[in-house]
Amino acid sequence: MASLDYKRAGVDIDAGNEFVKQIGPLARETFRNGVLGGLGGFGALFSLGEFRFQEPVLVSSTDGVGTKLKIAFRTGQHSTVGIDLVAMCANDVVVQGAEPLFFLDYLATGRLEPSVHLEILRGIAEGCKQAGCALVGGETAELPGMYRAGEYDLAGFCVGIAERSALLDGSGVRPGDALVGLASSGLHSNGYSLVRKLFLERLRWKLDRYVPELGRPLGEELLTPTRIYVKSLLHLLGGAHVKALAHITGGGLVENLPRVLPRGCVAVLRKGAWEVPAIFHLIREKGKLSEKEMLRVFNNGLGMVVVLEQQTVEKALGLLKASGETPFLIGQVEATEDLGAPQIRLE
Repeated sequence: MASLDYKRAGVDIDAGNEFVKQIGPLARETFRNGVLGGLGGFGALFSLGEFRFQEPVLVSSTDGVGTKLKIAFRTGQHSTVGIDLVAMCANDVVVQGAEPLFFLDYLATGRLEPSVHLEILRGIAEGCKQAGCALVGGETAELPGMYRAGEYDLAGFCVGIAERSALLDGSGVRPGDALVGLASSGLHSNGYSLVRKLFLERLRWKLDRYVPELGRPLGEELLTPTRIYVKSLLHLLGGAHVKALAHITGGGLVENLPRVLPRGCVAVLRKGAWEVPAIFHLIREKGKLSEKEMLRVFNNGLGMVVVLEQQTVEKALGLLKASGETPFLIGQVEATEDLGAPQIRLE
């Protein structure tokens, strides 16, 4: 019987070390002021010395990409899921009024495939650039027997900073405030269990199928990366008084917007006030989904909602458009005496 070693057991230490060396240049391209050292330490170092806050607060978030990864596995396209990973974390940090500072990733797989996994890391680095945060470290875990061949999982961790007095928690929202929605890039990273069930199992569509309603192949649409709103929202926060921000992720508008509404307030949204991308119309039609289900599962074209005073709307719209966003005035906050009723109403 041949002697056993770690490589024969399924873990190639030398290949892992070489992979880390190749990640280094990608990470360095994302570095910003505050980063100390490089990759390879037992922990990442970041100095807060340059940040002059009266009461600095660190804001953190962690998330993954979910079953959207299944689409990447089936198409062999891995360049966008890293952007999704950063987006889901960094967008959650900025909605609390914080500037994302640094990001770490966790990539777990059964067997290291350098070409595939470097493609993922390039996406993560691109996401960090879009969010203005540094990729300061991470972990690539080779776990034989845990994953099917060609599959992997991703998790991300983001930390930002804010002045305590500038934190956004929705406590200042009042009846009469305006609601401005920011266009999403599509499905983002939510609802993919339903999407896969509909298109791949029930309809038996191939991912390379050209869909006229979408103007491109199905797989390309489903892998469109989540929009990262960080720089646009920081620009907005620096130029206009914002009362609250809501990141529209799992749970859709009906579960995320109420998270920033005080008791006694209801968000009244105007139907037709924003553009709903074709993918959502297609899902509703082919899956025969109710409006209620669509609103609970998907963002339906709005990846972010801004709450602010009516007199600030025009200024905010100008700032957002200047940042490359597509904003819509979608409704307003109203008072309600029915505290047990849903805090979202469509009219």
